[in-house]
Amino acid sequence: MKEMGIGLIGYKFMGKAHSHAYRDVGLFFDLTVTPVMKVLCGRAEKPLKIAAERFGWQEYETDWRKVVRRKDIDMVDISTPQDTHRDIAVEAAKEGKALFCEKPLALTIREAYEMAEAAEKYGVRHAVCFNYRKLPAIGLAKNLISGGKLGRIYHMRAVYLQDWIIDPEFPLVWRLQKEIAGSGVNGDLNAHLIDMARYLVGEFEEVAGMSETFIKERPLLKETGVLETGIKDKQKGEKKGKVTVDDATLFLARFRNGAIGSFEATRFAAGRKNGQRFEINGSKGSIAFNLENLNELQVYSTEDPEYAQGFRTVMATDASHPYAANWWPAGHIIGYGESFVNMVADVLTSVARGENPSPDFYDGIRCQEILNAVEESASRKGWVRIPH
Repeated sequence: MKEMGIGLIGYKFMGKAHSHAYRDVGLFFDLTVTPVMKVLCGRAEKPLKIAAERFGWQEYETDWRKVVRRKDIDMVDISTPQDTHRDIAVEAAKEGKALFCEKPLALTIREAYEMAEAAEKYGVRHAVCFNYRKLPAIGLAKNLISGGKLGRIYHMRAVYLQDWIIDPEFPLVWRLQKEIAGSGVNGDLNAHLIDMARYLVGEFEEVAGMSETFIKERPLLKETGVLETGIKDKQKGEKKGKVTVDDATLFLARFRNGAIGSFEATRFAAGRKNGQRFEINGSKGSIAFNLENLNELQVYSTEDPEYAQGFRTVMATDASHPYAANWWPAGHIIGYGESFVNMVADVLTSVARGENPSPDFYDGIRCQEILNAVEESASRKGWVRIPH
């Protein structure tokens, strides 16, 4: 079996999720290629060394440029903050490496275009990690819509609710700095909702948005580096810095097919840890999904007998559901991490065939164009059309 050498740039939250996928994908999927976890890359050597050993990487490296130049690396996985995506992707493409990048694709739309242009120029395959597409329940939703079971789509309403920065004393981590993250919840959370809407409903026509930053300043960190949630008090300094991204962004949308939608993302929904939910309504029925019950899809059909109509819960664990046959017997659920395993299986299979996985950089660009339009709309307080 052919081997594919993997170089993973980034070892924190997403680095752990991607490492889990590479380690386990061969256990559940019959692949024509075997991922070899060659090297894990990060900036801080001490925690990086621990992560490489724990996650199962052969080596670790603190300079991503050395990783992308290695002859034994076939695919570069970019799981770093957005301000580094463009440089890593372009240099890796020049070296002929396949590209797998976390969302949102880049810091700016211009950088996203440059990443896609480099991938095309050097003839390398490319993918963006919208892993929620790869859940069996979402695959079921896609099949129901594509098969006409919901009829003409009228509405999509979606929310993504978190609360991890609701404390005003939570420090100014990188996700709250525009020069590193690009945006706040718009790029971090709305990106998932936008991709899901494009996948299930169709392309956007125009948007009208609003955003708010509730806490304008936060304590600076004593230590520098890429940090995630769960910062301890001892790492906070006495000085404060300006929050330069959105805490909450809401927008309305019109789709090209005539459907309309509403979207909300916030990190200030007390009690909501990772509350992604959406509902889609059509002329023949509706579906509803809750990420915190990710094995389930709520389905309503007007074609059921009147006496039996009502939302029913479909457990998407049967072998007939997308990806489910690779996992456990029916009724034995999967979790968040398995969405990355499914994603990596698709990426490895497509790259081995010389094809672009789905979603690819062009999906990332379309998402970024919509994110930009939402931001522009919130700034000028009006509808903004999405470029075709």
